[in-house]
Amino acid sequence: MKIKRAILLVVVIVLAIMLWNAFTQEGVNDLKTEFREVAFYRNENNTGPVKRVYVVTVSDTTWSELEAFGNFQPHNKLGTTEVFFFLKGSQTPAKLNNTAPYFPAEFNTAVVGKYEKNASGLTSFRKYPMD
Repeated sequence: MKIKRAILLVVVIVLAIMLWNAFTQEGVNDLKTEFREVAFYRNENNTGPVKRVYVVTVSDTTWSELEAFGNFQPHNKLGTTEVFFFLKGSQTPAKLNNTAPYFPAEFNTAVVGKYEKNASGLTSFRKYPMD
């Protein structure tokens, strides 16, 4: 009977630790910079590479936070995720095309950063990528 109680206690402790870790992980809401998604595109392909493109306005250009925001975005194996960052209050595209360039060239000067995760899972972040 003591062995059953010991095993039960260990199982309960392990489950409690797992739940605590699951609910206390950092997320987008823990970043100090204010992010607002303005436009989003996702192709309809569910059996092959999934392409996601975001246009996000930011309150500040804290580069590490912009890159962290990109890392929090969903990504599929063999797919790509791209996030274009614009300063809050600047002119941003409201609709995205399905091929690059995803928005008209008139918005290029307002892009302050671009995050990309490619099909291999490698990430890149560039400051002022359209200059």
